[in-house]
Amino acid sequence: MKSQAQNIVFFGTSEFAVPTLEALINVKYEIAAVITRPDKPIGRKQALSPSPIKILARQKNIKVLQPITLKSDEFFESFKKFNPDICIVTAYGKIIPSQYIEIPKYGFLNIHPSLLPKYRGPSPIQTAILNGEKEMGVTIIMVDEEVDHGLLLSTIAYSLSSKAYYKEIEKELAELGAKLLIETLPKYIRGEIAPEPQDHSQATFTKILSRENGRINWNEPAEKICNQIRALNPEPGTWTTWNNKVINIPIFNVGYPQVEENKPGMVIKVNKDIFVATGKGYLKLETIQLEGGREMPVKSFVNGYKDFIGSALDT
Repeated sequence: MKSQAQNIVFFGTSEFAVPTLEALINVKYEIAAVITRPDKPIGRKQALSPSPIKILARQKNIKVLQPITLKSDEFFESFKKFNPDICIVTAYGKIIPSQYIEIPKYGFLNIHPSLLPKYRGPSPIQTAILNGEKEMGVTIIMVDEEVDHGLLLSTIAYSLSSKAYYKEIEKELAELGAKLLIETLPKYIRGEIAPEPQDHSQATFTKILSRENGRINWNEPAEKICNQIRALNPEPGTWTTWNNKVINIPIFNVGYPQVEENKPGMVIKVNKDIFVATGKGYLKLETIQLEGGREMPVKSFVNGYKDFIGSALDT
């Protein structure tokens, strides 16, 4: 693709960024370099693992840089030598310092998985699922000195399924974002898009979600717990405790057994299915994982722990 933006530096780290980099490569934009987070230790052996973006860039023979910090003067000088026309950032994982933003002729563009100004910050998709949102989307903005605060260039809406899990939704939004960028970028470079300010009075913010956010409170309604399980698996995971043991609950279905009301947290068996009572409704368990063990069908778990039926999970 012939474009006024001949030289792109791409900032990205996670799986969400992969479709965007692939799309830029496929339409023949010149990627001068990819900047991604340092390799991080994974698993029990803590072996260093490269980011998905690093893997893709290496496959395409694109130069990869992995600074520990962008605040280093030495790295900033290295960045300037690429003389980028524009920088694309998505799911990089760090705030871009202001001195970087001033370098490219066309600035930095960010692909953010929410309908900004709603859900700024690090966990927009998961937080939207937690909140039971019916609609999500992707927004492309110009990067400024504040988080997800810049001028709006384009947006696309996406209907959230009440059954889809985070990773499925993330994948679809990533693909939508890549497509939107390829449509937006040439128009932006040609000056055919008038950037618009966000309505900052409508801004909402997200935070990094921790393991504690995954603890299930069985006093909550089943629908809210379902949203929690969909949003927080596989990471940081959803869990409860039983007989002083931590149990991870990654897969579920909403259940409507014809039974008398039970206290929240009570485990019951109806026909061949296993349910947990909540503050309103029941959760039908599909898989379960005892801490330190492997994930298994709940029926297999019950075969080994027959006292699970009729017991109460901690609320």
